[in-house]
Amino acid sequence: MKYKRFFHLNSLRLQLLSRSLLVILSLLMLIGVFQYVFMKQFIYTNKIRSIEDQIHLIPDDVWKHDIETSQNVKRSRPMVYFPGVNITFINQKSTFLRLAKDPHHSYFPKLSASTYKQVMNNIKQLDNTTSLIKKIDGHQEQVIVLKPIVFDGEIQGVIQINTPTESLRDLLIRQMMIFLMLSLTAMTIAFFVFSSVLKQTLVPLFTTTKKVEHINAGSLHDRLPVNQGQIEMDRLSLSINEMLERLEKAFKAETEAKEQMRRFVADASHELRTPLTSIHGFLEVLLRGASSNPEQLNPALKSMYGESKRLRKLIQDLLLLAQLDQLPPFQKEYCFIDELILDMKPQLILLAGNRKVLFDFPSCLPSEVNKDQFKQVVLNLFSNAVQHTNPTTGVIQVVGKINEEELSLIIQDNGHGIPQEHLPHLFERFYKADASRSRAYGGAGLGLAISASIIELHGGKIRVKSKLNVGTAFEILLPLT
Repeated sequence: MKYKRFFHLNSLRLQLLSRSLLVILSLLMLIGVFQYVFMKQFIYTNKIRSIEDQIHLIPDDVWKHDIETSQNVKRSRPMVYFPGVNITFINQKSTFLRLAKDPHHSYFPKLSASTYKQVMNNIKQLDNTTSLIKKIDGHQEQVIVLKPIVFDGEIQGVIQINTPTESLRDLLIRQMMIFLMLSLTAMTIAFFVFSSVLKQTLVPLFTTTKKVEHINAGSLHDRLPVNQGQIEMDRLSLSINEMLERLEKAFKAETEAKEQMRRFVADASHELRTPLTSIHGFLEVLLRGASSNPEQLNPALKSMYGESKRLRKLIQDLLLLAQLDQLPPFQKEYCFIDELILDMKPQLILLAGNRKVLFDFPSCLPSEVNKDQFKQVVLNLFSNAVQHTNPTTGVIQVVGKINEEELSLIIQDNGHGIPQEHLPHLFERFYKADASRSRAYGGAGLGLAISASIIELHGGKIRVKSKLNVGTAFEILLPLT
């Protein structure tokens, strides 16, 4: 039963073992391929250099003597310069003269005349030998070394030395077989060793799994061990414990959340009911005969139009809050906050009317924001400052600051201020510190709640400071990019 669980296809232990061995096997195969390529290159190159070194040890006078001897004697004895090779002289008329013959492999390849001509033209080079590895006319593959020969200042022809690559391939195959046997031995040892090591390594995981199986919604007080000797498992256990603590708090906060939702629905219903009631009342007046009286008709239509605008704005704010609650992905882009505010400068000055507006950005403020959403926050805070300052003596300041960790944007006014008891509730939905003033400007107490939600989705926060008869300052804090 134990081994059956171990070799189950969905077993983490088996998957780790098989994938680890597969990675090792892949690496060994890759090493084998590279070893074959580099060893083949090394063996062949070493053979060619060996032949070239032996060629350079033979003076041109010796070549001249042996060529003339072979030409004058009808049946010359074979001359062996070094074993295992065939040596042929090719003159400028492409006549082949055998100088030495390997008794085991006497074949000598005949290359094209253009190849020999090219070798003769390389006589001016410092190392004037040319090496080839070719298989000609279906014969065995050969290592061929060509060297131009000069007698009395004239090029006489080319010395061609060739030897088959069979012995080189045999050596290469023997080396690869040795590597294959060592690899199979290593894989076998790795299987048994890694199986045992993996079993011990996964003990904390199995312990955590059994513990989690005993935790359910009715026993959230139970906790996982966090000192099992593995950093990752300890961190996982700690994270699960923290999650369980949050779940406990969530269950405890469920009643409070339901109550807050009830209050929110009641407040929203009240805010929606007020303009609807007003519109309904004016419609009743018009239906009773006021529609035929221009003095009553125009004020009623204007009031109904104003209430409908307030109703539409309230619905838009509620929809936006619902979207923000779902944490939609923001399309943020890199920009400078100071440049963004200065682009809004004409709009802000127009919104301020006769109030004085000051902009102070001593340095650049780089960040990643959703421009449209951030502009809405600035407009909300700036509109609040406009509403709470004197139309003629009011002063609104927009100040940007930056430090090593975050940037700060402050919108400050010299209005009548906000009482301290209202400050903790300013960002709550439908909360109005001055209900009569908010209604005069069509506010429903959602602007600051929307602004706080947007800034939180940017990873920042909003702070407020206020003093009666001195003014109010809203500060936006955003992380640096």
